[in-house]
Amino acid sequence: MEHYDLIIIGGGPAGMTAGIYAARAGVSVLLLEKAGMGGQVTQTHEIANYPGFTSVDGFTLAQNMFEQMTSLGVKTEFAAVDKVDLKSNPKKITAKGVTYTATSVILSMGASSRGLGVPSEKKFVGKGISYCATCDGNFFRGKDVAVVGGGNTALQDVLYLAPLVKSLTLIHRRDGFRADEVTLRDYRALLNAPDSNITEKLFYTVVDVFGNEKLQGITIRNVNTGDTEDLNVDGIFVAIGRNPQTEILDGAITLDEQGYILAKDDMSTNIEGVYVAGDIVHKSLRQIATAVSDGAVAGTQASVYIKRNR
Repeated sequence: MEHYDLIIIGGGPAGMTAGIYAARAGVSVLLLEKAGMGGQVTQTHEIANYPGFTSVDGFTLAQNMFEQMTSLGVKTEFAAVDKVDLKSNPKKITAKGVTYTATSVILSMGASSRGLGVPSEKKFVGKGISYCATCDGNFFRGKDVAVVGGGNTALQDVLYLAPLVKSLTLIHRRDGFRADEVTLRDYRALLNAPDSNITEKLFYTVVDVFGNEKLQGITIRNVNTGDTEDLNVDGIFVAIGRNPQTEILDGAITLDEQGYILAKDDMSTNIEGVYVAGDIVHKSLRQIATAVSDGAVAGTQASVYIKRNR
């Protein structure tokens, strides 16, 4: 059974930053990531609010973080975690049937895209329904699409997709947007341009999707009147929030009512030696900058804990 000073679960900006700080502090680190390093940041076409970069694509930023982290000796394994025992001493983490032990653990599993929750959604995932505009937008070049949501991600999806597609309908359950002022300004400029291909459907929600082998349309409902109508679209991009990835936890970690992990200022949890970082944390703002901040604190504090308990 391999033992490490620190095991980090999740390879997004938070997890990689924690790895960088912990490795520089001289502790042995294993980072477990179930998919690809960078998490959701790799799906971002353009990042314009990360300090030090006027503009950078998500893949490049994540790759730079990964190279910096591994150059410091952090070991990485691409394996989904099946089971955790965070109360044991040492703590036990099982991934792909292999059990590792560690003095300390940092949880940075992030959050996944929230689905529409409509009857036929699963049938058309990958066949017209997408949760990542920059991943799949090119497949809908010259076609009719819809974007669902009213936050930064939704409006950034509109900005990315509008130049590619024939027409774009933005569907939002209210008339106010939660996006930052810069994104909102750019969206409104594109919406009001003389050659705009964007239509707004405000005070609407999606209640179903339909088609044969591929998506052919969606049914939307007016939240004020209850009236429904069908829109013929080739694709729909869903950007209505995210769900924290806490499924692997054994119930020992304290969560808020939405499933996010409660943490102190030093990113510690209710279990000694277990820290948390990134979008899985209960907090008011989830950005790359805040994930990196969490990771720096968690990696540093975990290192202090490890050295104190050697």
